[in-house]
Amino acid sequence: MDPFLLLLIGLGTVLGGILLLRLHPFLALFTAALLVSAITPNQQVTEALTTKYANEQIKDRESKGKKLDATERKNIHHNQRAKAESYTKKTPIKRITTEFGVTCGKIGIVIALACLIGRCLLASGAADRIVRTALGLVGEKGAPIAFLASGFTLGIPVFFDSLFLLAIPLAKAMWLKLRKNYLLLIVALIAGGAMTHSLVPPTPGPLYVAGALNIDLGTMIIAGLIVGLFTSGAGYLYGVWLNQRIDIPFRETPESIANLETLSEKKTEDLPSLFVSLLPIVLPVALIAGATLLTQVEGQSSLKHFFSLVGDKNIALAISAAIAIYTLATRLEDKKKLGEQMQAALGEAGLIILICCAGGAFGSILLQTGIGPHLQSKVGNDIDPIWLLPLAFIVTTAIRAAQGSATVAMITAVGIVGGFATMKLGYHPVYLALAIGCGSKPLPWMNDSGFWVISKMSGMTEKETLQTFTACLSIMGLVGIIVTMIGAKLLPLAS
Repeated sequence: MDPFLLLLIGLGTVLGGILLLRLHPFLALFTAALLVSAITPNQQVTEALTTKYANEQIKDRESKGKKLDATERKNIHHNQRAKAESYTKKTPIKRITTEFGVTCGKIGIVIALACLIGRCLLASGAADRIVRTALGLVGEKGAPIAFLASGFTLGIPVFFDSLFLLAIPLAKAMWLKLRKNYLLLIVALIAGGAMTHSLVPPTPGPLYVAGALNIDLGTMIIAGLIVGLFTSGAGYLYGVWLNQRIDIPFRETPESIANLETLSEKKTEDLPSLFVSLLPIVLPVALIAGATLLTQVEGQSSLKHFFSLVGDKNIALAISAAIAIYTLATRLEDKKKLGEQMQAALGEAGLIILICCAGGAFGSILLQTGIGPHLQSKVGNDIDPIWLLPLAFIVTTAIRAAQGSATVAMITAVGIVGGFATMKLGYHPVYLALAIGCGSKPLPWMNDSGFWVISKMSGMTEKETLQTFTACLSIMGLVGIIVTMIGAKLLPLAS
Protein backbone atom coordinates (compact mmCIF):
# COMPACT_ATOMS: atom_id res chain seq x y z
CA MET A 1 0.00 0.00 0.00
CA ASP A 2 1.30 3.46 -0.88
CA PRO A 3 2.94 5.05 2.20
CA PHE A 4 1.53 8.47 1.30
CA LEU A 5 -2.00 7.02 1.37
CA LEU A 6 -1.32 5.47 4.78
CA LEU A 7 0.05 8.82 5.95
CA LEU A 8 -3.09 10.63 4.77
CA ILE A 9 -5.30 8.08 6.51
CA GLY A 10 -3.33 8.51 9.74
CA LEU A 11 -3.28 12.30 9.65
CA GLY A 12 -6.95 12.38 8.65
CA THR A 13 -7.81 10.25 11.67
CA VAL A 14 -5.83 12.49 14.03
CA LEU A 15 -7.14 15.78 12.66
CA GLY A 16 -10.71 14.51 12.29
CA GLY A 17 -10.68 13.15 15.82
CA ILE A 18 -9.35 16.38 17.33
CA LEU A 19 -11.17 18.96 15.21
CA LEU A 20 -14.47 17.28 14.36
CA LEU A 21 -15.11 14.77 17.15
CA ARG A 22 -13.32 16.89 19.78
CA LEU A 23 -11.42 13.86 21.03
CA HIS A 24 -8.56 14.21 23.47
CA PRO A 25 -5.25 14.14 21.50
CA PHE A 26 -4.30 10.86 23.23
CA LEU A 27 -7.39 9.11 21.89
CA ALA A 28 -6.97 10.56 18.40
CA LEU A 29 -3.30 9.54 18.19
CA PHE A 30 -3.93 6.06 19.61
CA THR A 31 -6.80 5.45 17.20
CA ALA A 32 -4.73 6.61 14.23
CA ALA A 33 -1.81 4.38 15.25
CA LEU A 34 -4.08 1.35 15.61
CA LEU A 35 -5.78 1.96 12.26
CA VAL A 36 -2.56 2.51 10.29
CA SER A 37 -0.86 -0.46 11.93
CA ALA A 38 -3.81 -2.72 11.12
CA ILE A 39 -3.96 -1.85 7.40
CA THR A 40 -0.20 -1.77 6.68
CA PRO A 41 0.87 -5.05 5.00
CA ASN A 42 3.38 -7.10 7.03
CA GLN A 43 5.79 -7.30 4.10
CA GLN A 44 5.84 -3.52 3.92
CA VAL A 45 6.60 -3.29 7.63
CA THR A 46 9.43 -5.82 7.24
CA GLU A 47 11.02 -3.87 4.39
CA ALA A 48 10.73 -0.56 6.24
CA LEU A 49 12.22 -1.90 9.47
CA THR A 50 15.01 -3.76 7.65
CA THR A 51 16.04 -0.52 5.97
CA LYS A 52 15.80 1.38 9.26
CA TYR A 53 17.81 -1.12 11.30
CA ALA A 54 20.45 -1.56 8.60
CA ASN A 55 20.91 2.18 8.04
CA GLU A 56 21.31 2.74 11.78
CA GLN A 57 23.97 0.04 12.06
CA ILE A 58 25.83 1.23 8.97
CA LYS A 59 25.81 4.80 10.23
CA ASP A 60 27.04 3.69 13.65
CA ARG A 61 29.96 1.74 12.18
CA GLU A 62 30.93 4.52 9.80
CA SER A 63 30.83 7.08 12.62
CA LYS A 64 33.55 5.01 14.30
CA GLY A 65 35.75 5.32 11.22
CA LYS A 66 35.09 1.89 9.71
CA LYS A 67 34.71 1.74 5.92
CA LEU A 68 32.16 -0.76 4.64
CA ASP A 69 32.24 -2.34 1.20
CA ALA A 70 29.18 -3.52 -0.76
CA THR A 71 29.41 -7.07 0.60
CA GLU A 72 29.46 -5.93 4.22
CA ARG A 73 26.48 -3.64 3.64
CA LYS A 74 24.57 -6.51 2.05
CA ASN A 75 25.33 -8.77 5.02
CA ILE A 76 24.10 -6.12 7.44
CA HIS A 77 20.80 -5.85 5.55
CA HIS A 78 20.45 -9.64 5.56
CA ASN A 79 21.06 -9.88 9.31
CA GLN A 80 18.66 -7.05 10.12
CA ARG A 81 15.88 -8.62 8.06
CA ALA A 82 15.58 -11.45 10.60
CA LYS A 83 15.14 -8.89 13.36
CA ALA A 84 12.50 -7.06 11.33
CA GLU A 85 10.60 -10.26 10.54
CA SER A 86 10.52 -11.16 14.22
CA TYR A 87 8.98 -7.77 15.05
CA THR A 88 6.42 -8.09 12.27
CA LYS A 89 4.97 -11.22 13.89
CA LYS A 90 3.51 -9.01 16.62
CA THR A 91 -0.15 -8.02 16.33
CA PRO A 92 -0.93 -4.33 15.59
CA ILE A 93 -1.90 -3.62 19.20
CA LYS A 94 1.30 -5.23 20.50
CA ARG A 95 3.36 -3.10 18.15
CA ILE A 96 1.63 0.00 19.48
CA THR A 97 2.09 -0.97 23.13
CA THR A 98 5.76 -1.77 22.43
CA GLU A 99 6.38 1.66 20.88
CA PHE A 100 4.30 3.35 23.59
CA GLY A 101 6.54 1.75 26.22
CA VAL A 102 9.74 2.66 24.37
CA THR A 103 8.67 6.29 24.21
CA CYS A 104 7.69 6.34 27.88
CA GLY A 105 11.06 4.87 28.81
CA LYS A 106 12.81 7.71 26.99
CA ILE A 107 10.82 10.70 28.21
CA GLY A 108 8.27 9.69 30.87
CA ILE A 109 10.37 10.34 33.96
CA VAL A 110 11.84 13.56 32.57
CA ILE A 111 8.40 15.01 31.80
CA ALA A 112 7.12 14.15 35.29
CA LEU A 113 10.15 15.78 36.92
CA ALA A 114 9.93 18.85 34.67
CA CYS A 115 6.28 19.32 35.64
CA LEU A 116 7.24 19.15 39.30
CA ILE A 117 9.97 21.75 38.80
CA GLY A 118 7.66 24.07 36.89
CA ARG A 119 4.87 23.81 39.45
CA CYS A 120 7.25 24.46 42.35
CA LEU A 121 8.79 27.49 40.63
CA LEU A 122 5.34 28.99 40.22
CA ALA A 123 3.94 28.10 43.64
CA SER A 124 7.02 29.07 45.67
CA GLY A 125 7.36 32.49 44.07
CA ALA A 126 10.70 31.57 42.48
CA ALA A 127 9.44 32.40 38.98
CA ASP A 128 8.09 35.72 40.29
CA ARG A 129 11.52 36.43 41.80
CA ILE A 130 13.28 35.81 38.49
CA VAL A 131 11.02 38.27 36.68
CA ARG A 132 11.33 40.91 39.39
CA THR A 133 15.13 40.61 39.47
CA ALA A 134 15.30 41.04 35.72
CA LEU A 135 13.12 44.14 36.02
CA GLY A 136 15.34 45.45 38.78
CA LEU A 137 18.49 45.04 36.68
CA VAL A 138 17.28 46.94 33.63
CA GLY A 139 14.87 49.38 35.24
CA GLU A 140 11.42 50.42 34.11
CA LYS A 141 12.63 51.57 30.70
CA GLY A 142 14.10 48.15 30.03
CA ALA A 143 10.99 46.30 31.21
CA PRO A 144 10.32 44.67 27.79
CA ILE A 145 13.86 43.26 27.73
CA ALA A 146 13.35 41.96 31.26
CA PHE A 147 10.18 40.13 30.26
CA LEU A 148 11.94 38.76 27.17
CA ALA A 149 14.85 37.38 29.23
CA SER A 150 12.60 36.07 32.00
CA GLY A 151 10.31 34.34 29.54
CA PHE A 152 13.28 32.75 27.76
CA THR A 153 14.69 31.43 31.05
CA LEU A 154 11.42 30.22 32.53
CA GLY A 155 10.32 28.68 29.23
CA ILE A 156 12.86 25.88 29.70
CA PRO A 157 11.11 24.08 32.59
CA VAL A 158 7.70 25.82 32.60
CA PHE A 159 5.11 25.16 29.90
CA PHE A 160 4.25 28.24 27.85
CA ASP A 161 0.59 28.55 28.87
CA SER A 162 1.51 28.37 32.56
CA LEU A 163 4.38 30.82 32.05
CA PHE A 164 2.08 33.37 30.43
CA LEU A 165 -0.55 32.99 33.17
CA LEU A 166 2.18 33.66 35.75
CA ALA A 167 3.78 36.66 34.08
CA ILE A 168 0.82 38.51 32.56
CA PRO A 169 -0.26 40.04 35.91
CA LEU A 170 3.31 41.29 36.36
CA ALA A 171 3.26 42.79 32.86
CA LYS A 172 -0.03 44.53 33.62
CA ALA A 173 1.32 45.81 36.92
CA MET A 174 4.33 47.20 35.06
CA TRP A 175 2.01 49.00 32.63
CA LEU A 176 0.37 50.73 35.58
CA LYS A 177 3.75 52.29 36.33
CA LEU A 178 4.79 53.03 32.73
CA ARG A 179 1.38 53.82 31.21
CA LYS A 180 2.80 52.87 27.79
CA ASN A 181 4.17 49.97 25.70
CA TYR A 182 1.53 47.44 26.79
CA LEU A 183 1.72 45.68 23.41
CA LEU A 184 5.52 45.48 23.59
CA LEU A 185 5.42 43.95 27.07
CA ILE A 186 3.04 41.24 25.83
CA VAL A 187 5.05 40.47 22.68
CA ALA A 188 8.31 40.41 24.65
CA LEU A 189 6.84 37.80 26.98
CA ILE A 190 5.61 35.73 24.01
CA ALA A 191 8.93 36.01 22.17
CA GLY A 192 10.88 34.94 25.22
CA GLY A 193 8.84 31.95 26.32
CA ALA A 194 7.55 30.48 23.06
CA MET A 195 10.75 29.26 21.39
CA THR A 196 12.41 27.46 24.28
CA HIS A 197 9.15 25.50 24.53
CA SER A 198 9.90 23.94 21.12
CA LEU A 199 13.70 23.96 21.05
CA VAL A 200 15.09 23.25 24.52
CA PRO A 201 14.44 20.09 26.59
CA PRO A 202 13.00 19.13 29.04
CA THR A 203 9.79 20.44 27.48
CA PRO A 204 8.09 17.45 25.79
CA GLY A 205 8.39 18.38 22.10
CA PRO A 206 12.16 18.82 21.79
CA LEU A 207 12.71 16.09 24.37
CA TYR A 208 10.85 13.54 22.25
CA VAL A 209 12.36 14.67 18.94
CA ALA A 210 15.89 14.43 20.36
CA GLY A 211 15.18 10.89 21.54
CA ALA A 212 13.58 9.85 18.24
CA LEU A 213 16.60 11.08 16.27
CA ASN A 214 19.13 9.66 18.78
CA ILE A 215 20.51 13.11 19.56
CA ASP A 216 22.42 13.62 22.78
CA LEU A 217 20.29 15.74 25.10
CA GLY A 218 23.15 18.11 25.92
CA THR A 219 23.69 18.80 22.22
CA MET A 220 19.98 19.50 21.79
CA ILE A 221 19.96 21.90 24.75
CA ILE A 222 23.00 23.87 23.55
CA ALA A 223 21.82 24.07 19.95
CA GLY A 224 18.26 24.94 21.00
CA LEU A 225 19.46 27.78 23.24
CA ILE A 226 21.60 29.26 20.46
CA VAL A 227 18.85 29.19 17.83
CA GLY A 228 16.34 30.34 20.46
CA LEU A 229 18.36 33.49 21.12
CA PHE A 230 18.14 34.47 17.45
CA THR A 231 14.43 33.71 17.16
CA SER A 232 13.48 35.44 20.39
CA GLY A 233 15.48 38.47 19.30
CA ALA A 234 13.57 38.54 16.02
CA GLY A 235 10.25 38.28 17.85
CA TYR A 236 11.22 41.16 20.13
CA LEU A 237 12.22 43.37 17.19
CA TYR A 238 8.86 42.65 15.60
CA GLY A 239 7.22 43.74 18.85
CA VAL A 240 9.17 47.01 18.81
CA TRP A 241 8.13 47.64 15.20
CA LEU A 242 4.47 46.78 15.83
CA ASN A 243 4.34 48.84 19.03
CA GLN A 244 5.16 51.96 17.00
CA ARG A 245 2.33 51.34 14.54
CA ILE A 246 -0.69 50.17 16.52
CA ASP A 247 -1.97 50.87 19.99
CA ILE A 248 -3.64 48.17 22.07
CA PRO A 249 -5.52 49.72 25.01
CA PHE A 250 -5.26 48.40 28.54
CA ARG A 251 -8.69 46.84 29.13
CA GLU A 252 -9.13 46.18 32.85
CA THR A 253 -11.89 46.92 35.35
CA PRO A 254 -11.17 49.17 38.37
CA GLU A 255 -11.34 46.08 40.61
CA SER A 256 -8.72 44.27 38.51
CA ILE A 257 -6.47 47.32 38.56
CA ALA A 258 -6.70 47.41 42.35
CA ASN A 259 -5.63 43.75 42.52
CA LEU A 260 -2.71 44.44 40.19
CA GLU A 261 -1.56 47.33 42.36
CA THR A 262 -1.63 45.00 45.36
CA LEU A 263 0.48 42.48 43.43
CA SER A 264 3.05 45.11 42.50
CA GLU A 265 3.37 46.11 46.16
CA LYS A 266 4.26 42.57 47.23
CA LYS A 267 7.70 42.61 48.86
CA THR A 268 10.53 40.94 46.97
CA GLU A 269 12.04 39.95 50.31
CA ASP A 270 9.13 37.56 50.82
CA LEU A 271 10.19 35.56 47.75
CA PRO A 272 13.01 32.98 47.47
CA SER A 273 16.50 34.26 46.72
CA LEU A 274 17.58 34.63 43.09
CA PHE A 275 20.17 31.86 43.46
CA VAL A 276 17.62 29.39 44.82
CA SER A 277 15.08 30.46 42.19
CA LEU A 278 17.45 29.95 39.26
CA LEU A 279 19.12 26.77 40.54
CA PRO A 280 16.41 24.28 39.39
CA ILE A 281 16.61 25.77 35.89
CA VAL A 282 20.33 26.26 35.46
CA LEU A 283 21.54 23.12 37.23
CA PRO A 284 20.08 20.45 34.89
CA VAL A 285 21.16 22.43 31.83
CA ALA A 286 24.70 22.69 33.22
CA LEU A 287 24.91 19.03 34.25
CA ILE A 288 23.53 17.62 30.98
CA ALA A 289 25.54 20.00 28.79
CA GLY A 290 28.66 19.35 30.88
CA ALA A 291 28.31 15.62 30.40
CA THR A 292 27.97 16.14 26.66
CA LEU A 293 31.07 18.32 26.41
CA LEU A 294 33.20 15.96 28.53
CA THR A 295 32.35 12.98 26.32
CA GLN A 296 34.42 14.71 23.64
CA VAL A 297 37.47 14.58 25.91
CA GLU A 298 39.61 11.46 25.56
CA GLY A 299 40.68 9.43 28.56
CA GLN A 300 39.13 8.91 31.98
CA SER A 301 39.00 11.27 34.94
CA SER A 302 37.06 11.63 38.16
CA LEU A 303 35.34 14.72 36.74
CA LYS A 304 34.26 12.83 33.63
CA HIS A 305 32.96 9.95 35.73
CA PHE A 306 31.05 12.38 37.97
CA PHE A 307 29.33 14.08 35.04
CA SER A 308 28.54 10.76 33.39
CA LEU A 309 26.49 9.99 36.51
CA VAL A 310 24.81 13.30 37.35
CA GLY A 311 24.63 14.38 33.68
CA ASP A 312 22.10 11.67 32.92
CA LYS A 313 18.85 13.48 32.06
CA ASN A 314 16.82 11.62 34.68
CA ILE A 315 19.36 12.16 37.48
CA ALA A 316 19.91 15.83 36.59
CA LEU A 317 16.18 16.57 36.58
CA ALA A 318 15.67 14.56 39.79
CA ILE A 319 18.26 16.66 41.62
CA SER A 320 16.65 19.87 40.38
CA ALA A 321 13.17 18.63 41.28
CA ALA A 322 14.34 17.86 44.82
CA ILE A 323 15.72 21.41 45.16
CA ALA A 324 12.50 22.94 43.79
CA ILE A 325 10.31 20.84 46.09
CA TYR A 326 12.42 21.73 49.12
CA THR A 327 12.18 25.41 48.24
CA LEU A 328 8.40 25.20 48.04
CA ALA A 329 8.14 23.15 51.23
CA THR A 330 10.07 25.75 53.25
CA ARG A 331 7.66 28.47 52.15
CA LEU A 332 4.41 26.68 52.96
CA GLU A 333 2.95 26.88 56.43
CA ASP A 334 0.38 24.19 55.68
CA LYS A 335 2.28 21.09 54.50
CA LYS A 336 -0.93 19.65 53.07
CA LYS A 337 -0.66 22.23 50.31
CA LEU A 338 2.68 20.71 49.27
CA GLY A 339 0.93 17.41 48.58
CA GLU A 340 -1.79 19.25 46.65
CA GLN A 341 0.80 20.97 44.47
CA MET A 342 2.62 17.69 43.80
CA GLN A 343 -0.67 16.00 42.93
CA ALA A 344 -1.56 18.77 40.49
CA ALA A 345 1.89 18.67 38.87
CA LEU A 346 1.88 14.90 38.40
CA GLY A 347 -1.71 14.99 37.13
CA GLU A 348 -0.60 17.46 34.48
CA ALA A 349 2.44 15.31 33.73
CA GLY A 350 0.29 12.21 33.31
CA LEU A 351 -1.78 13.83 30.57
CA ILE A 352 1.32 15.08 28.77
CA ILE A 353 3.01 11.67 28.99
CA LEU A 354 -0.09 9.99 27.56
CA ILE A 355 -0.14 12.38 24.61
CA CYS A 356 3.60 12.11 23.96
CA CYS A 357 3.69 8.32 24.21
CA ALA A 358 0.63 7.90 21.98
CA GLY A 359 2.25 10.31 19.55
CA GLY A 360 5.48 8.35 19.76
CA ALA A 361 3.62 5.14 18.96
CA PHE A 362 1.86 6.83 16.04
CA GLY A 363 5.17 8.18 14.72
CA SER A 364 6.79 4.75 14.93
CA ILE A 365 3.86 3.15 13.12
CA LEU A 366 4.22 5.75 10.36
CA LEU A 367 7.91 4.88 10.05
CA GLN A 368 6.93 1.24 9.65
CA THR A 369 4.89 2.12 6.56
CA GLY A 370 8.14 3.04 4.82
CA ILE A 371 7.18 6.71 4.55
CA GLY A 372 10.78 7.81 5.18
CA PRO A 373 12.46 5.92 2.30
CA HIS A 374 9.41 6.62 0.10
CA LEU A 375 9.70 10.35 0.75
CA GLN A 376 13.44 10.19 0.12
CA SER A 377 12.84 8.47 -3.24
CA LYS A 378 10.46 11.26 -4.25
CA VAL A 379 12.93 13.93 -3.18
CA GLY A 380 15.72 12.21 -5.11
CA ASN A 381 19.39 11.60 -4.40
CA ASP A 382 20.63 14.64 -6.34
CA ILE A 383 19.09 17.19 -4.00
CA ASP A 384 21.36 19.07 -1.62
CA PRO A 385 20.61 17.62 1.85
CA ILE A 386 20.36 21.16 3.21
CA TRP A 387 16.92 21.43 1.55
CA LEU A 388 15.63 18.58 3.70
CA LEU A 389 15.58 21.07 6.59
CA PRO A 390 12.93 23.41 5.08
CA LEU A 391 11.01 20.30 4.00
CA ALA A 392 10.87 19.13 7.63
CA PHE A 393 9.92 22.68 8.63
CA ILE A 394 7.02 22.80 6.16
CA VAL A 395 5.70 19.37 7.16
CA THR A 396 5.67 20.37 10.84
CA THR A 397 4.08 23.75 10.11
CA ALA A 398 1.27 22.13 8.12
CA ILE A 399 0.45 19.75 10.96
CA ARG A 400 0.69 22.55 13.53
CA ALA A 401 -1.66 24.82 11.58
CA ALA A 402 -4.15 21.99 11.07
CA GLN A 403 -4.56 20.79 14.65
CA GLY A 404 -3.14 23.55 16.88
CA SER A 405 -0.70 21.78 19.21
CA ALA A 406 3.00 22.46 18.71
CA THR A 407 3.94 19.34 20.69
CA VAL A 408 1.66 17.04 18.68
CA ALA A 409 3.00 18.60 15.47
CA MET A 410 6.61 17.87 16.44
CA ILE A 411 5.90 14.30 17.53
CA THR A 412 3.95 13.57 14.34
CA ALA A 413 6.42 15.27 12.02
CA VAL A 414 9.44 13.37 13.30
CA GLY A 415 7.60 10.16 12.44
CA ILE A 416 7.34 11.39 8.85
CA VAL A 417 10.75 12.96 8.25
CA GLY A 418 12.78 11.22 10.96
CA GLY A 419 14.15 8.78 8.38
CA PHE A 420 16.25 11.61 6.97
CA ALA A 421 18.52 11.27 10.02
CA THR A 422 19.81 7.92 8.71
CA MET A 423 20.92 9.50 5.43
CA LYS A 424 24.32 11.00 4.72
CA LEU A 425 23.23 14.53 5.46
CA GLY A 426 26.62 16.13 5.80
CA TYR A 427 25.48 17.82 9.00
CA HIS A 428 24.50 16.76 12.51
CA PRO A 429 20.89 15.49 12.90
CA VAL A 430 20.38 18.11 15.62
CA TYR A 431 19.73 20.54 12.77
CA LEU A 432 16.85 18.35 11.63
CA ALA A 433 15.45 18.46 15.17
CA LEU A 434 15.79 22.25 15.21
CA ALA A 435 14.00 22.50 11.85
CA ILE A 436 11.10 20.49 13.28
CA GLY A 437 11.06 22.67 16.41
CA CYS A 438 11.01 25.88 14.37
CA GLY A 439 8.28 24.42 12.16
CA SER A 440 6.01 23.99 15.16
CA LYS A 441 5.79 27.75 15.70
CA PRO A 442 4.18 29.37 12.60
CA LEU A 443 0.45 29.89 12.05
CA PRO A 444 -1.02 29.43 15.54
CA TRP A 445 -4.64 30.52 15.38
CA MET A 446 -8.06 29.82 16.95
CA ASN A 447 -7.48 26.05 17.24
CA ASP A 448 -4.49 26.62 19.56
CA SER A 449 -5.20 26.80 23.30
CA GLY A 450 -2.32 29.26 23.69
CA PHE A 451 -4.09 31.66 21.33
CA TRP A 452 -7.07 31.92 23.66
CA VAL A 453 -4.97 32.06 26.83
CA ILE A 454 -3.11 35.08 25.46
CA SER A 455 -6.23 36.70 24.00
CA LYS A 456 -8.35 36.46 27.14
CA MET A 457 -5.64 37.10 29.73
CA SER A 458 -4.21 40.13 27.93
CA GLY A 459 -7.59 41.61 26.98
CA MET A 460 -6.83 41.56 23.26
CA THR A 461 -9.39 40.95 20.54
CA GLU A 462 -8.99 38.02 18.13
CA LYS A 463 -7.67 40.39 15.45
CA GLU A 464 -5.12 41.87 17.86
CA THR A 465 -4.03 38.38 18.95
CA LEU A 466 -3.45 37.44 15.31
CA GLN A 467 -1.36 40.59 14.86
CA THR A 468 0.74 39.87 17.94
CA PHE A 469 0.85 36.19 18.92
CA THR A 470 0.30 34.59 15.49
CA ALA A 471 2.52 36.98 13.56
CA CYS A 472 5.29 36.95 16.18
CA LEU A 473 5.52 33.13 16.35
CA SER A 474 5.41 32.86 12.55
CA ILE A 475 8.29 35.32 12.18
CA MET A 476 10.31 33.53 14.85
CA GLY A 477 9.76 30.18 13.15
CA LEU A 478 10.94 31.54 9.79
CA VAL A 479 14.00 33.17 11.34
CA GLY A 480 14.70 29.92 13.16
CA ILE A 481 14.77 27.78 10.01
CA ILE A 482 17.02 30.31 8.28
CA VAL A 483 19.45 30.30 11.21
CA THR A 484 19.31 26.50 11.33
CA MET A 485 20.16 26.20 7.62
CA ILE A 486 23.04 28.66 7.97
CA GLY A 487 24.33 26.71 10.98
CA ALA A 488 24.13 23.41 9.07
CA LYS A 489 26.19 24.97 6.27
CA LEU A 490 28.81 26.80 8.31
CA LEU A 491 29.06 24.50 11.33
CA PRO A 492 27.82 21.06 10.22
CA LEU A 493 29.25 19.16 13.23
CA ALA A 494 29.23 16.03 11.06
CA SER A 495 31.39 13.15 12.26
